[in-house]
Amino acid sequence: MTGTYQHTLDAKGRLFIPSKLREELGDTFYVTISREPCLCAYNEANWQRLCDKANELPYSLQSKLRPMFANAAKVELDAQGRILLTQTLRDTIRLGREVTVVGTNNHAEFWNKADWDKICAIESAPENIAAVMDELGF
Repeated sequence: MTGTYQHTLDAKGRLFIPSKLREELGDTFYVTISREPCLCAYNEANWQRLCDKANELPYSLQSKLRPMFANAAKVELDAQGRILLTQTLRDTIRLGREVTVVGTNNHAEFWNKADWDKICAIESAPENIAAVMDELGF
Protein backbone atom coordinates (compact mmCIF):
# COMPACT_ATOMS: atom_id res chain seq x y z
CA MET A 1 0.00 0.00 0.00
CA THR A 2 1.25 3.43 -0.86
CA GLY A 3 0.29 7.08 -0.73
CA THR A 4 -0.55 9.78 1.81
CA TYR A 5 -4.10 11.10 2.11
CA GLN A 6 -5.71 13.80 4.26
CA HIS A 7 -9.18 13.10 5.63
CA THR A 8 -11.50 14.23 8.38
CA LEU A 9 -12.91 12.09 11.16
CA ASP A 10 -16.63 12.85 11.48
CA ALA A 11 -18.49 13.41 14.75
CA LYS A 12 -19.49 9.73 14.92
CA GLY A 13 -15.88 8.51 14.59
CA ARG A 14 -16.13 7.48 10.94
CA LEU A 15 -13.11 7.75 8.67
CA PHE A 16 -13.16 7.74 4.87
CA ILE A 17 -10.74 5.22 3.37
CA PRO A 18 -9.20 6.29 0.04
CA SER A 19 -10.31 4.13 -2.90
CA LYS A 20 -6.76 2.95 -3.70
CA LEU A 21 -6.38 1.63 -0.16
CA ARG A 22 -9.92 0.17 -0.11
CA GLU A 23 -8.93 -2.01 -3.07
CA GLU A 24 -6.03 -3.47 -1.08
CA LEU A 25 -7.67 -3.59 2.35
CA GLY A 26 -10.94 -5.10 1.15
CA ASP A 27 -14.46 -4.52 2.46
CA THR A 28 -13.59 -5.98 5.87
CA PHE A 29 -10.23 -5.51 7.59
CA TYR A 30 -8.58 -5.14 10.99
CA VAL A 31 -7.50 -1.96 12.78
CA THR A 32 -5.32 -1.99 15.87
CA ILE A 33 -2.80 0.01 17.86
CA SER A 34 0.84 0.21 16.88
CA ARG A 35 4.16 0.69 18.61
CA GLU A 36 4.03 4.21 17.19
CA PRO A 37 1.31 6.80 17.89
CA CYS A 38 -0.86 5.61 15.02
CA LEU A 39 -3.39 2.92 14.17
CA CYS A 40 -2.57 0.13 11.71
CA ALA A 41 -5.04 -1.40 9.26
CA TYR A 42 -4.41 -4.89 7.85
CA ASN A 43 -6.33 -6.74 5.17
CA GLU A 44 -7.53 -10.25 6.06
CA ALA A 45 -4.47 -12.00 4.55
CA ASN A 46 -1.89 -9.78 6.25
CA TRP A 47 -3.79 -9.97 9.55
CA GLN A 48 -3.70 -13.76 9.33
CA ARG A 49 0.07 -13.66 8.62
CA LEU A 50 0.55 -11.49 11.70
CA CYS A 51 -1.55 -13.91 13.80
CA ASP A 52 0.37 -16.89 12.46
CA LYS A 53 3.71 -15.26 13.33
CA ALA A 54 2.40 -14.41 16.81
CA ASN A 55 1.32 -18.03 17.30
CA GLU A 56 4.86 -19.22 16.55
CA LEU A 57 6.30 -17.15 19.41
CA PRO A 58 6.84 -18.51 22.91
CA TYR A 59 4.00 -17.54 25.24
CA SER A 60 6.25 -15.08 27.10
CA LEU A 61 6.57 -13.07 23.88
CA GLN A 62 2.98 -13.65 22.73
CA SER A 63 1.75 -12.00 25.91
CA LYS A 64 3.57 -8.81 24.94
CA LEU A 65 1.28 -8.60 21.91
CA ARG A 66 -1.82 -8.75 24.12
CA PRO A 67 -2.58 -4.99 23.86
CA MET A 68 -2.42 -5.13 20.07
CA PHE A 69 -4.96 -7.97 19.91
CA ALA A 70 -7.11 -6.68 22.78
CA ASN A 71 -7.53 -3.33 21.04
CA ALA A 72 -8.05 -4.73 17.54
CA ALA A 73 -11.33 -4.12 15.77
CA LYS A 74 -12.68 -5.88 12.71
CA VAL A 75 -14.18 -3.08 10.63
CA GLU A 76 -16.39 -2.98 7.55
CA LEU A 77 -16.66 -0.30 4.93
CA ASP A 78 -20.05 1.39 4.70
CA ALA A 79 -21.63 2.41 1.38
CA GLN A 80 -19.66 5.69 1.43
CA GLY A 81 -16.28 3.98 1.90
CA ARG A 82 -15.99 4.82 5.62
CA ILE A 83 -15.15 2.77 8.68
CA LEU A 84 -16.18 3.36 12.26
CA LEU A 85 -13.23 3.62 14.65
CA THR A 86 -13.99 2.77 18.25
CA GLN A 87 -13.60 5.49 20.85
CA THR A 88 -10.90 3.38 22.52
CA LEU A 89 -8.80 3.28 19.33
CA ARG A 90 -9.27 7.01 18.77
CA ASP A 91 -8.37 7.85 22.36
CA THR A 92 -5.29 5.62 22.38
CA ILE A 93 -3.51 7.78 19.80
CA ARG A 94 -5.35 11.06 20.44
CA LEU A 95 -6.87 10.87 16.96
CA GLY A 96 -8.37 14.26 16.26
CA ARG A 97 -10.57 15.55 13.49
CA GLU A 98 -7.71 15.83 10.98
CA VAL A 99 -6.36 12.40 10.04
CA THR A 100 -3.50 11.45 7.74
CA VAL A 101 -3.92 8.05 6.11
CA VAL A 102 -0.64 6.52 4.96
CA GLY A 103 -0.01 3.45 2.83
CA THR A 104 2.90 1.59 4.39
CA ASN A 105 3.82 -1.47 2.33
CA ASN A 106 1.64 -4.29 3.71
CA HIS A 107 -0.71 -2.14 5.82
CA ALA A 108 -2.17 1.34 6.16
CA GLU A 109 -1.66 3.71 9.07
CA PHE A 110 -4.03 6.31 10.52
CA TRP A 111 -2.24 9.24 12.16
CA ASN A 112 -3.26 12.34 14.02
CA LYS A 113 -2.24 14.93 11.41
CA ALA A 114 0.01 16.88 13.79
CA ASP A 115 1.84 13.71 14.86
CA TRP A 116 2.29 12.64 11.23
CA ASP A 117 3.64 16.04 10.24
CA LYS A 118 6.31 15.81 12.95
CA ILE A 119 7.43 12.26 12.19
CA CYS A 120 7.30 12.77 8.43
CA ALA A 121 9.62 15.77 8.69
CA ILE A 122 12.17 13.65 10.55
CA GLU A 123 11.84 10.48 8.49
CA SER A 124 11.89 12.33 5.14
CA ALA A 125 15.26 13.97 5.82
CA PRO A 126 17.74 12.96 3.08
CA GLU A 127 20.19 11.47 5.57
CA ASN A 128 17.48 9.19 6.98
CA ILE A 129 16.41 8.05 3.51
CA ALA A 130 20.07 7.38 2.63
CA ALA A 131 20.59 5.36 5.83
CA VAL A 132 17.56 3.19 5.09
CA MET A 133 18.62 2.67 1.47
CA ASP A 134 22.11 1.69 2.64
CA GLU A 135 20.65 -0.79 5.12
CA LEU A 136 18.55 -2.33 2.34
CA GLY A 137 21.60 -2.57 0.10
CA PHE A 138 20.52 0.00 -2.51
